[in-house]
Amino acid sequence: MNKLKFIALLAGLLLTATAHAQQVQVIKLPELQKRLSRPTDTTYVVNFWATWCGPCVKELPHFDKLTTTYKNQKVKVLLVSMDYASQLDKKVMPFVAKNALKSEVMLLNETDPNLYLAKIDPKWTGSLPFTLLLNNARHKRQTFEQEFTAEELQKQLQAFMK
Repeated sequence: MNKLKFIALLAGLLLTATAHAQQVQVIKLPELQKRLSRPTDTTYVVNFWATWCGPCVKELPHFDKLTTTYKNQKVKVLLVSMDYASQLDKKVMPFVAKNALKSEVMLLNETDPNLYLAKIDPKWTGSLPFTLLLNNARHKRQTFEQEFTAEELQKQLQAFMK
């Protein structure tokens, strides 16, 4: 293969990889609230995390695996980054790409925890990781301010869905 063909092939592969890269939507609190208040029978697993949070990074693969495990069920995993919006290109996008996350990823673009914590959940102290299980049609809501192992997460989700 000559050099020119090789470069063209490599460029094509890179463009294809970029086209399939996971996107991270930057949202404000009202958009997140609207999304989480839909009157649907979908169970939402919402994990609030940050790239700088060791326990968050450790448990994130467990949440992402739920996307694959429950792909044929009414379960939706939302990974909500609490990193600053200014870190989107430098930290969040590279992290999402490096870890090949399959779940929907959002970055909550809010800077004052005093304004948004209680609106997400009155019991949330602001500690990360924070997880919300939600099913509006069944009027069920459960929160966890802790790190999960894969087994604990699976157990909590199964109990929630009963």
